[in-house]
Amino acid sequence: MREKKHLEVFPDDKGLTLIELMVVIIILGILATVIVPRFMDQPEKARVAKARVEIESLASAVKMFKLDNGFYPSTEQGLKALVEKPTVGRIPAHWREGGYLDKKKVPKDPWGNDYVYLSPSPNGDFEIISYGADGREGGEGFDADISSQDVE
Repeated sequence: MREKKHLEVFPDDKGLTLIELMVVIIILGILATVIVPRFMDQPEKARVAKARVEIESLASAVKMFKLDNGFYPSTEQGLKALVEKPTVGRIPAHWREGGYLDKKKVPKDPWGNDYVYLSPSPNGDFEIISYGADGREGGEGFDADISSQDVE
């Protein structure tokens, strides 16, 4: 009969030395510092993308409101005019029954803040803005404002 040969990883069976363990820990540390940051900002990138999509959707609904009524909702009426017929300012004569948004409510931005609606806007007929992760005007990176003027 043939004898089975065993593969010996550690022929002396003494285990790993402290230096070998330190090398493995250092390699894992280097990998973690290179790889982890790439995945840490993925949720924020997804929030920015979601805000852009929602702003485009809201802008389309505002344009539909104008097509039906001949004017954009005012800043005072806000995005709420897309889900409830306005009772202040210029009252729309042909407001669409059921509103202009599928979910029958104005969404909050991905960071839980209200979208800002301006009409007229310094940048055009209307503007829809998310102030980003910090919820304040201005900022850089994920705190930067996202505007319908930049999305379209």
